[in-house]
Amino acid sequence: MKLSLGPVLYYWDKEQVGRFYAEMSNLPLDVIYLGETVCSKRRALSLDQWLGLGRELQACSQAQLVLSSLTLIEAASELSSLRRLCDNGELLVEANDMGAVQLLAERKLPFVGGPALNLYNGHALAQLQDSGMIRWVPPVECSAALIRAVLEQVRELGREVPQVEVFAYGHLPLAYSARCFTARAENRPKDDCQFCCINYPDGLALSSQDGQALFTLNGIQTMSAEVTNLLADYPGLVASGADIVRLSPRAQGMAEVIAAWQRVRLGEAPPLFVEGCNGYWHGQAGMLRVEEAGLC
Repeated sequence: MKLSLGPVLYYWDKEQVGRFYAEMSNLPLDVIYLGETVCSKRRALSLDQWLGLGRELQACSQAQLVLSSLTLIEAASELSSLRRLCDNGELLVEANDMGAVQLLAERKLPFVGGPALNLYNGHALAQLQDSGMIRWVPPVECSAALIRAVLEQVRELGREVPQVEVFAYGHLPLAYSARCFTARAENRPKDDCQFCCINYPDGLALSSQDGQALFTLNGIQTMSAEVTNLLADYPGLVASGADIVRLSPRAQGMAEVIAAWQRVRLGEAPPLFVEGCNGYWHGQAGMLRVEEAGLC
């Protein structure tokens, strides 16, 4: 099983991004994703600077570098930036929008199918494979049983199964909107947000009226309140057909998270209990930890 570091989903300044990847470059990661996936207004690093960072990481790390695209394309300027990203000529691209799939297919370039593409069956996978997809990141709400069924359907179609990468750690990205929820929380218009999401390096917690943790707001992205953590489900990840587990960056303590996964993939027994939710993985409500709910 390989370990990947997903793209940074939050808005960090250039210095924090630099420090983070300098630390990550020394850790046992097999794949590192770079780039902005949430909001085109976040320009701490330009495309050229992301590519420059990729070159630096290639010089000191054995990890495969992948450049991730925006998930929601809303303007002509964003489409122009997407074309430049697909034409970068250096790094494999993770397509998080069907516009990116089309551009990459036209260029006959291989790509990673990101979790926002909403691929739920073998026929859809086969069609994207014909367009150049070599790795599938299932939507975050997919269960282990669904992933196994999709891969079996691909085999029944007489197709080679793509690499499978499962989102296994981090706040789950659940939905995207044209509205910016972080700006709204600070009573700012989206067009004059003053980049207030930089004040929330791990997102803004949102609770229900009775105080229950409900979501995490991250600009236009709505995320799970709890961090999902499938470390205790490691044998199930292997059995599902996963080739790679994706660990989503957090502002603090990421090295410790990676170290825990590294120990398990090297043979240490998975923990019986970890903090966080894993309901989706077991076909239940995503916010549940099924062991506590007595469902597993």
